[in-house]
Amino acid sequence: MPDHQAPLPPTPPGRILEEPGAAPAPQAPKPDSTWAPLRTPTFRLLWSVTLVANICVWMNDVAAAWMMTSLTTSPVLVALVQTASTLPVFLLGLPSGALADILDRRRYFIFTQFWVAIVAVLLCAAVALDAMSAPLLLALTFANGIGMAMRWPVFSALIPEVVHKPLLPSAMALNAVAMNASRIVGPLVAGAIIASAGTLWVFVLNALLSIVAGFILLRWQREQAAINPLGRERLPSAMRVGLQFVKESPRMRAVIARTVSFFFMSTAIMALLPLTAKRFDGIGFISGAGVFTVLLASMGAGAIIGAMFLPRIRQALPGEALVLTGTCLQAAATIGVALAPNLPLAIVCMMIAGLSLLSTANTLGVKAQMALPNWVRARGMSAYQMSIMGGMALGSALWGKIASLTSVPTSLIVAAITGVLCMLVVQRVFLDRQALEDLSPSKAWEPPKHSQPEEGRVVVHIEFIINPAKSKRFRTLMQESRRSRMRQGALAWRMLHSMERPERYVEEIVDESWIEHLRRFDRVTAADVALRERKLAFHVLDTPPRVMRYFETD
Repeated sequence: MPDHQAPLPPTPPGRILEEPGAAPAPQAPKPDSTWAPLRTPTFRLLWSVTLVANICVWMNDVAAAWMMTSLTTSPVLVALVQTASTLPVFLLGLPSGALADILDRRRYFIFTQFWVAIVAVLLCAAVALDAMSAPLLLALTFANGIGMAMRWPVFSALIPEVVHKPLLPSAMALNAVAMNASRIVGPLVAGAIIASAGTLWVFVLNALLSIVAGFILLRWQREQAAINPLGRERLPSAMRVGLQFVKESPRMRAVIARTVSFFFMSTAIMALLPLTAKRFDGIGFISGAGVFTVLLASMGAGAIIGAMFLPRIRQALPGEALVLTGTCLQAAATIGVALAPNLPLAIVCMMIAGLSLLSTANTLGVKAQMALPNWVRARGMSAYQMSIMGGMALGSALWGKIASLTSVPTSLIVAAITGVLCMLVVQRVFLDRQALEDLSPSKAWEPPKHSQPEEGRVVVHIEFIINPAKSKRFRTLMQESRRSRMRQGALAWRMLHSMERPERYVEEIVDESWIEHLRRFDRVTAADVALRERKLAFHVLDTPPRVMRYFETD
């Protein structure tokens, strides 16, 4: 909640004010199944494009990983294919999320799709000209990862815009279905093409599908965002505010810590899968690239099965229990793959790994979405996705190194044990007991007006007069106020206590500029309004707390 002002007429209970430029909220279909969000035409179009794009990702990853095994025998370089694919999201996720919050999301989403298509064309050219090498393959895989880094935050931010809030868990589950259906279709198609025509034609099909997906997106008509009278946020400031929000949100910190821990362990199966597949080559009913394809498709099939039963799983297990159970199940499946004496048992373990991956990731993703208001959603989801990719990138490199020093089964077992221990520690250190806040936007207070704003920082003082006997409780409550102000983008916050008048407290907030001060009024949520009422309950005067604003001078 920004600073105290005379209240406007209250928002009717339960009403959510739409932000400028947001698509009109669709009527809420009954959330009777995982498939319910597909009744919304816009979500159906975006989901279809995402499915095609994810198929391209898996086709590209399968072809790149298999090609790397022909370019080198180093387990580290093979595992680095996964690192090169995921590291860009860790490095560029926050700038991409900031851009998705301050630019038109439709145009930005289309740009990211054509970026991926251009990289796919370059991959085709390098293979066709017989110019591919291990370093070049890693570089082009990294460039493809840049496209993913740009695309994922904006798509995550669009999901709550095009589906009703009760359907959000199902919509995110469908997003996971698109990912894991592509985990089946992509590898199967790639494996068949590699076996029959060669790796080049996988990259050719990938390029064609990426281009088609881009042109399908051009059909999407999103309502043009109204021009904000304050103008667009500057990228550095938008990135700072996004980081501050995540840092000052206990729920987001808890989600990110759990996400890093889970994906740090779970990536071991994927990073070492090409080498695991070679262990079963020649001892089963499938050989060559077919083993890799079947194992990958089995994991995708398990994830889709998990999506079908996800509503029941979520009812049976509360969030924290589901995360820990999913982590233990993933660890057991990883150990099973490491010790499996034959391919059929490895396939069963891969299916279990896919089911646990989908259930755990969906729970964490929904927690992240529920902790974010719309104005910072892309930045917050980019931080969440950075935690996924950071955990995967670090894990891929570490488990690849351990495999090169010992063996692939040993590395998988170490990853499984480490992952469970890390999650137990994280759940103990980063508690997630905070009640869900109402983050719907509120226009309960008018922003201040100033005819001649000056350059430089703005300092706000809000004076409270409280009963000294209640000072301890008031100070505790004001820590919530500090988190609220910082999440909204304030540069600094502190509480001053008068030496002469022990009943007098002054809350001091520093903003980057007059414009950034006004932006905080656009970011007020219903939870901020409720927090203000709790603070006013300590104020003993009949008049509201006195607000003084200053321009900081050199």
